[in-house]
Amino acid sequence: MPPRRHFALMLALLAAAPSPAFAHAILLDSTPAAGKTLKPGEAILRLRFNSRIDAARSRLTLIPASAQPTILPLAIGPSEDILTAPATLSPGPHTLRWQVLAVDGHITRGEVRFTVTGPR
Repeated sequence: MPPRRHFALMLALLAAAPSPAFAHAILLDSTPAAGKTLKPGEAILRLRFNSRIDAARSRLTLIPASAQPTILPLAIGPSEDILTAPATLSPGPHTLRWQVLAVDGHITRGEVRFTVTGPR
């Protein structure tokens, strides 16, 4: 094979190979976990992702079934892939809606649904 074709073939193979590029932020786990039941009162909500998160450009919104949505104040957890937020939980179903900006520059969104039971 002539050197020029060999070089072109190498470039094509490199382009087709999987790259180590960053992926979108994927939620790995949460507290509370989806579908879990909690007691009412003060709680620290925690989301852990597969990559670093830009907390300044991310958002957590708590949506109780019987009240208005609340945007929660964010804090970086023990590492830059964890977001935490304090919340006051009242009885009923809740949705924790997240929107995060990962270090790759992409925004991802999702929800964690859970229930709060018991008297307040």
